[in-house]
Amino acid sequence: MAVPVVDPSRYAEQLAAKRERITTQFARFSPPELEVYPSPPSHYRQRCEFRIWHEGDDLYYAMFEVDPEAPNDKRIIRLDDFPVASRRINDLMPRLLDAIRDNPHLRRRLFQVEFLTTLSGEALITLIYHRQLDEAWQAEAQLLQRQLDASIIGRARKQRLILERDHVWERLEVDGRTFVYQQVENSFTQPNAEISRAMLSWARDVTRDSQAADLVELYCGNGNFTVALAENFRRVLATEISRTSVASANVNLEANGVNNAHVARMSAEEFSAALKGDKGGRRVAEMSLDDYDFSTVLVDPPRAGLDAASCEQLSGYRRIVYISCNPDTLEENLAQLGTTHEIRRFALFDQFPYTHHCECGVLLERRE
Repeated sequence: MAVPVVDPSRYAEQLAAKRERITTQFARFSPPELEVYPSPPSHYRQRCEFRIWHEGDDLYYAMFEVDPEAPNDKRIIRLDDFPVASRRINDLMPRLLDAIRDNPHLRRRLFQVEFLTTLSGEALITLIYHRQLDEAWQAEAQLLQRQLDASIIGRARKQRLILERDHVWERLEVDGRTFVYQQVENSFTQPNAEISRAMLSWARDVTRDSQAADLVELYCGNGNFTVALAENFRRVLATEISRTSVASANVNLEANGVNNAHVARMSAEEFSAALKGDKGGRRVAEMSLDDYDFSTVLVDPPRAGLDAASCEQLSGYRRIVYISCNPDTLEENLAQLGTTHEIRRFALFDQFPYTHHCECGVLLERRE
């Protein structure tokens, strides 16, 4: 992994290269013109994690850079600031080190720090240790929490100490609406909040005029899309395997006053089996599948994409909204989905500037 080199003067150039790459890669599907959503050119990540490197009396943030030619060789990169991260994280980085450098209760055997922030400036810091944490640590961490105006969590093997809370509240302005999201420590959230806003706006746009039918969402996470799309449909049924994410999704539905969505804790494979008639016990019964009329499916799979069976299941829906964090597996999946559906909208979201990673959004509609 290479540490991104942030150079705002070259941002337009790197984004143009991504546009060209994605346009070329997907040309065989004859998609419409690519819609490109740029990121802020710096300070775009709301969450980051760093190793803490101890050298005598000094300590500093570090990342490891791997040599592609020799994957076992890792070079330590010292970070005194990190332009990739939000301004709030950059503000906290030196203040945190100054506070713990000469404090043995907070410093001893600290090996990793994780930051989670929001656009409004809320912050949660997780300190991770190679030792068990005691009352002396808690007392000093309470003082640190007040000093930094940030929530603190301590982690060690089989130990998690929450001093105040384990989450922040992100507020995203989308199409004149404010959506609020509980984002829990150590669980997945979209790292680039401005791109998350763009993705939500795009997904809302491509699913307008759907109130007569229902949406099924696979891999819903903490309800990021569920909350923002609910008003576009009669009802929403979302599935997610992570217990923490399901709990957050339900909190977020309530916080946003969404009362036409249900989140079921199950894998995409389990849900597929339920659609085919596998009763699957109480969780399937609670979904009342017979009451739904699904016109649209939204899928946001992991980097591995979808297997052939999952693509076959998706092909049964009139409309597919596919959010992808890996263009290569997206391309593979579109080769199968393209036999039944055609691409009507195609978007590039620059979630991770100055890296090769691209996030894409595709709207597919069944061929006549």
